[in-house]
Amino acid sequence: MALFKPSMNSQAFLKCGELGFAGAGKTHTAALIAAGLHAHIKSKAPVLFLDTETGYDWVKKSIFEPAKVPSESAKTRAFSDLVPAVKEAEARKGILIIDSITHFWREFCDSYQKKLKRTRLQFQDWSYLKSEWAKFTDEYINSQAHIILCGRAGYEYDFETDEDGKKELIKTGVKMKAETEMGYEPSLLILMERSMNMETKKIERVAQILKDRSGRIDGMAFPNPTFESFRPHIDFLNLGGEHVGVDLTRTSEALIPGRDPEGDRRRRVEIALDEIESILVLHHPGTSKEEKLAKANILKETFDTNSWERIKTFPLEKLRAGFEKIRERLEPIGVEEAADAISPEVSDNTESAEGEIVQ
Repeated sequence: MALFKPSMNSQAFLKCGELGFAGAGKTHTAALIAAGLHAHIKSKAPVLFLDTETGYDWVKKSIFEPAKVPSESAKTRAFSDLVPAVKEAEARKGILIIDSITHFWREFCDSYQKKLKRTRLQFQDWSYLKSEWAKFTDEYINSQAHIILCGRAGYEYDFETDEDGKKELIKTGVKMKAETEMGYEPSLLILMERSMNMETKKIERVAQILKDRSGRIDGMAFPNPTFESFRPHIDFLNLGGEHVGVDLTRTSEALIPGRDPEGDRRRRVEIALDEIESILVLHHPGTSKEEKLAKANILKETFDTNSWERIKTFPLEKLRAGFEKIRERLEPIGVEEAADAISPEVSDNTESAEGEIVQ
């Protein structure tokens, strides 16, 4: 059977994402888009607002009621409500606003920690969290419903080597504060920013188009945006037509060989060793005598040896316990941004030390 076949534009529903810092206008803009789209498609269904921070109460009075757009809300932060909300919006043919997706991600992580009586998430936890979160993103992409989601903005980080050869953590961009790959899912991704004219003290909200898969407004900026600002993208959609998402029934399970428990364990040992190296280098990135001594002392206090070759022979359980002990000693380091940057959600570009830690 042929894998490819001719097709028309099969994206019939708006999948929009907004991110921004406090006061940037995310909720207001999401409501404007929803109200404008509601009128544009002549919908009779209500706008459904999944509300985690009471933003609905304000836009209901200022936007939905003046535009005579029916709306309903559910005030919840439970991740368990996300997929049912998408399914309900699909069944009722409504427009769904999720504000803020950040709260659902945090609630899910917090519930996981509470259930397992953890004080902090560990490396092996992310596999479960990400696979469960993917159930929502699959629904988001494939559902026959217009969905606008808002998320808080956070900074992306990476390491930069200075003139002395030391690695410094620097800001490299802005991302949505949710599961790491959430920002990739929307077809229209908007960064909302607030700016002030220092002479007139006038504030305006600017919509920066980070991604527009239609290419019609990609990279553009719209001060104090309205629904018409985003019409070129919406007009590109196959509104009222067939929506074809991603075929999730196709898998590669038949290609996967049987499990090799011993090989799996060796791989987990390698990962645990890399975690230990990475956190030591992050907090003691230099190659001076003092930095090497600091790392050696930490290893000695944790594992009763500063021989990296000997540590590499330790069992997985001892390595994991040692990593947690080191992390409790070195973190938190005093600033929220740096704490975000060293979590397991940090960019894949994070480098570990080359060679042995202690020389």
